[in-house]
Amino acid sequence: MIFRVSADLNYDLRKPATLLFAIKAGSTRRQRILNEFFYVDPPTEADHFDSSCGMNRFTRICPQVGPLHVRYQADVETKYQSTDPSSIHDSTLKSIPPDAMPFLFPSRYCQSDRFRSHAWDLFGHLPSQYAIAQKVSDWIYHHVDYQPGTTTEQSSAIDTFEQRTGVCRDFAHLGIALCRAMSLPARYVSCYSHLLQPSDFHAIFEVLISGTWYAFDPTRLAPLRGIVRIATGRDGADTSICTMFGNPLLVGIEVICNARDNDFVETPDEFDRDARKAVSLL
Repeated sequence: MIFRVSADLNYDLRKPATLLFAIKAGSTRRQRILNEFFYVDPPTEADHFDSSCGMNRFTRICPQVGPLHVRYQADVETKYQSTDPSSIHDSTLKSIPPDAMPFLFPSRYCQSDRFRSHAWDLFGHLPSQYAIAQKVSDWIYHHVDYQPGTTTEQSSAIDTFEQRTGVCRDFAHLGIALCRAMSLPARYVSCYSHLLQPSDFHAIFEVLISGTWYAFDPTRLAPLRGIVRIATGRDGADTSICTMFGNPLLVGIEVICNARDNDFVETPDEFDRDARKAVSLL
């Protein structure tokens, strides 16, 4: 499938600042960038660099004081894989590759060490690793209310678990923390998302089982096959859309993700159906 994604960000800089953006679509085996451009007004020198083998792509700018407009647009081809969950076999800790080990550990927003007893009480009886990950996503969907404005950028998985409210970022953090507490490598994915309403940046989480990263979206606000990956990390701290060094004021944002394929039509009822599939985006 081919998607056109775009992000328009407007800032007001009262003092000099440095901004680090992660809004470019990632480059992976199943995601190919057909064309893209990154625009800054007023014109400002931009430093573009990659990490995680090109999967995370950053842009650093040091603009002048005053209004700032940043725009990114790309056409991106994606190829997701859907698997029958019953065919997924459990893996062992010994088989986890070294580059996935950090996704087993607690992180800033995903304090998995504080969830072990809760996680085992809720999910310890389940028969397989995929069943655990799926049940974690289902439990969040059924027990946490999606309520914009109820959390902040400082909110963590502990806050979401206790308050039972949050947005996609919080849902992903809680899913990661619960899965890591069950000894499953889990990581955060920022993304563009087709059919997400209202349109905005989105966040999901992935779990590694038998060498494959499977995607989960406990919000069920959009189909997984409409995801365009931006960045991947331990939690939202690694994948922030814009990390600001200074004190710029965000005054406007518009995010769009539209399928270029005319046959991509899904309804909210079908999002729940999609949640039953084992989907890999890599």
